[in-house]
Amino acid sequence: MQLRDALDDYKRNTGHDTRFPGERRTVTGRFSGGEGRLVHVDAGGEVRDFGYPLTGLTGLVRSRIGLAVGDEVTWLDEVATEQRYVGDTTLIETVHETDHGTLTRHDATVGDAHLTRAAFDAGDDGHANVDPDDLSLVVYARFAPDGRDDRVGQLRYDDAVEVYHADERDFLASDTGFADLRGQLPATFPELIDDAPTDLPRDRDGDRYEEERLSGEVIADVPFEGGVATVGTLLTDREETTREAARGRLDELFADLDSPDALAAAAGETTPSVPESVPARESVVADLRVLSLLSAESGLRIAGPDFDPFYATSGGYGYTWFRDDAEISTFALDADDRLGLGLDDWHARSAEMYVATQRPDGSWPHRVWPRSGALAPGWANARIEDGPDVDYQADQTGSVIAYLAQARAAGVDAEGLDRTLVAALAGLDETLEADGRPVVCQNAWEDSAGRFAHTAATFLEAYSELALHGEGLETDALGSNADLDPAALPADLAGHARDQAARVYDALDDLWVPERGCYALRETPEGAIDDRLDSSTLSLASAHRSFDALGGGEGSENGDDADETGEAGAVDAERLDRLVSHVETVVDGLAHESDEIAGLVRYEGDGWRRADQRSEKVWTVSTAWGANACAELAVLLAARDDPRAAEMVERARELLAHVSPGGSLCEPTTYLPEQFFDDGTPDSAAPLGWPHAIRLATVALLDDELPQFADRVAADD
Repeated sequence: MQLRDALDDYKRNTGHDTRFPGERRTVTGRFSGGEGRLVHVDAGGEVRDFGYPLTGLTGLVRSRIGLAVGDEVTWLDEVATEQRYVGDTTLIETVHETDHGTLTRHDATVGDAHLTRAAFDAGDDGHANVDPDDLSLVVYARFAPDGRDDRVGQLRYDDAVEVYHADERDFLASDTGFADLRGQLPATFPELIDDAPTDLPRDRDGDRYEEERLSGEVIADVPFEGGVATVGTLLTDREETTREAARGRLDELFADLDSPDALAAAAGETTPSVPESVPARESVVADLRVLSLLSAESGLRIAGPDFDPFYATSGGYGYTWFRDDAEISTFALDADDRLGLGLDDWHARSAEMYVATQRPDGSWPHRVWPRSGALAPGWANARIEDGPDVDYQADQTGSVIAYLAQARAAGVDAEGLDRTLVAALAGLDETLEADGRPVVCQNAWEDSAGRFAHTAATFLEAYSELALHGEGLETDALGSNADLDPAALPADLAGHARDQAARVYDALDDLWVPERGCYALRETPEGAIDDRLDSSTLSLASAHRSFDALGGGEGSENGDDADETGEAGAVDAERLDRLVSHVETVVDGLAHESDEIAGLVRYEGDGWRRADQRSEKVWTVSTAWGANACAELAVLLAARDDPRAAEMVERARELLAHVSPGGSLCEPTTYLPEQFFDDGTPDSAAPLGWPHAIRLATVALLDDELPQFADRVAADD
């Protein structure tokens, strides 16, 4: 998105009830991709690139497609449309009903290329006959190579146009050539300061001869042959792909992908294949599709498509947060184990990148570019800046440790994995206070500081998973790490992790609020207890399940508690009662329902992106987290033959239904946006990877471990 586009959107949407001006929204339309390039096809047909964080290439920042019959142009964003995914793939079919007939589009992103195939059918229902020679596709496209809309040029060929700045080269080509091709300059200064937005493309201006070559904007007339016109775009780096190779690749794609079936087959290779037998298959397919779309070739993922690149109302979404990414990795690992999804490559790439991006002090930075793991802009890099840990998000390191420990147990092979876990254990110890709770730091929502229950939960889970799967870890794995002292760690690292887990387990009592029957959100930096309800504290359920797997011993006051193996569980009866009370209190207290939606809000008093809405907004992450927490707690209860397990399963299913296909928080696109207004309008990043991963794991958990309490999750197909 360029500043000109942000200003144009600002003019169009200032004062809107549920739209924040200056953004590029993805709450409608669908994405195609899965191998790096991420392309959004809006419901009106506009095509835009969102893959810069994944590939380093900007590509298309604006586009518009029209159907020309003679001199009359019908823009497809002004007619009725229907859109869907074709099967399990990322091929998008959009049907446009025009006054002249039906135009059916198929959009597929294959690697660094995107193809739009348009087929016209005049039909026999009264449409005027259309002379095929008068028919053409009008394509307005604006490229921003290297993220620039100035100092950009064009090169014209018989079958393509190249837009370039320095390193990035973007190509537009047609299978049937161009009947006409022209350029235009971006919005002028008078247009920018005018109160009215600018409609693009403009008519040709014969007095501005330079606009034909000195901009990233092109307007092409593409003729139909046999009722079909196909347009392709290709993003390249001049160091990797020559002009000749780029044009040759487009020619090959036009030849090979010349039908909807061929496009579907190519698009189907970008996402995992889902067995027909899996439960809630429609949901699982959608989750894996989204996680594929948001992934870079490295295996790291953006949190969501970056709808707010100028940080007008947020800090950006097109980065990798290690909290979100590691939890997604953990959920995917668990679901794969239960459902047999064949995600071995995902698990290995995630582990390799976590090893590669670990800092010398054993921690992970705030956020990185997913394409390379290089440090990205952020505001929580205290451990890089040598500042106090208050501007550090310690939960991120905890989440990565939990994944790597489980990946190690699952046989995931990543060079340096043991060294990374030993360093991470040392780093985690540095941020654990003497009282057994993490230091003052930033929270999961990145909007306050303190000593959070959620951070403590990630520490409990990290230490527990290391204790469970850390056999054979040795301090020698650290090597000559100048930032960490191997002598500070005991010889028995797994035993040390067990002891640390017990310390955190006991210290959680400091955050218990008996008056509310829940754990507090945090202890403030000043030492006060903030007892508001916060959905992030639902992570205590899975953390306690990890701790419980350690069995009886220190931290367990009730040797009669038993886990699913029949051995004494580490979670004692009093803690289990508190955990049940906590989950019920949070789920009930954060529940919010309107005529259009139902789910959980993020936390009590959340004022972010409310606009004119007086109450907190519902979040899909929070709702899915609630479902997962209830399911995790149900497993703990069922292992003890506790009758409360059935109620927890029912709660899990009710919450899961809200974020499942057909639920009020799941869009017809199958996407889970981050937030919803009470009127049902989705908002913020869409789709957001985190809730999709939680949904995936919760479906698998309910089906695999808790079918005895209710009917299995119904298959969607």
